[in-house]
Amino acid sequence: MFKKIHVVVAVSALLLTACGQSIPKSSESVAPTSATSFPVTIENNGTSVLIPEQPNAIISLSPTATEILFAIDAGDQVIAVDDQSNYPADAPTSDLSGFTPNLESIVALSPDLVVVSFDADGIVAALTAAGIPVLVQFAAVALDDTYQQILELGTATGQVSSAEALNAKMKSDIESAIAKVPANAAGLTYFHELDNTLYTVTSATFIGSIYALAGLTNIADTAADAASGYPQLSPEFVVSADPAIVFLADTKCCGQTAETLAQRPGFEGLSAIANSSVVELDDDVASRWGPRTVDFVNSIVDGVLTVTSK
Repeated sequence: MFKKIHVVVAVSALLLTACGQSIPKSSESVAPTSATSFPVTIENNGTSVLIPEQPNAIISLSPTATEILFAIDAGDQVIAVDDQSNYPADAPTSDLSGFTPNLESIVALSPDLVVVSFDADGIVAALTAAGIPVLVQFAAVALDDTYQQILELGTATGQVSSAEALNAKMKSDIESAIAKVPANAAGLTYFHELDNTLYTVTSATFIGSIYALAGLTNIADTAADAASGYPQLSPEFVVSADPAIVFLADTKCCGQTAETLAQRPGFEGLSAIANSSVVELDDDVASRWGPRTVDFVNSIVDGVLTVTSK
């Protein structure tokens, strides 16, 4: 049961935030200074959000926002996070849902700021009407969106310096990782598996853009329904494409490993299996666009080095 629920939630989250509604590319935040003076007004997706005082009762209904808040030293200001926010370990997880938010349950906690990743069931208007500031941080399309959202949360929480420091470190760490990619890696093909029914991503998504940093070629870009950004491939398509590297982002939800991949009919002949080039990812790290994107990049680079060193 856990496996089924986790897969539905993971894939639905990607589809909802990426193609289920008309979504701006990223949040529009105020240009931060070295410190935030309250009250502060943040331009968030065309709406002016007034935050009268530094918030100390924040609710995050977005796993990525939760990770960002704790990474910019705003964790002590967070009173509750949604049921999908499982990192960091000390985040105050609750039974609140970002997919089916309950207005009464949220209001009962008297938050002074709520962060969501999309407007489920009109929750933004409902909370605004209740006098509670709400920031919507849609799924990132590129790394610049991540950096912008980090600065936005830094401004909203009075943690601008920490947000700027986090962005600087992420940029430096990612640049250092990509610098390790050898020239002969250019054009290597890959397959990123979202779940074991072969849902995947194209280069037009945030996940795909991270692989592009390493110069890799996505086999899903030529799939029949690639325009969705999240096509479901057939086993025959994957076998025919024969990717040089397979990245499994379903190790937690679906228990997938290099061994289970090799046991699938027809997959035993994949080059990635023959060359031990199957990378087992942490599902959450690979599907979120926050601070742990650095870990995702490092996993990609490790996979590339495995292939190119043979």
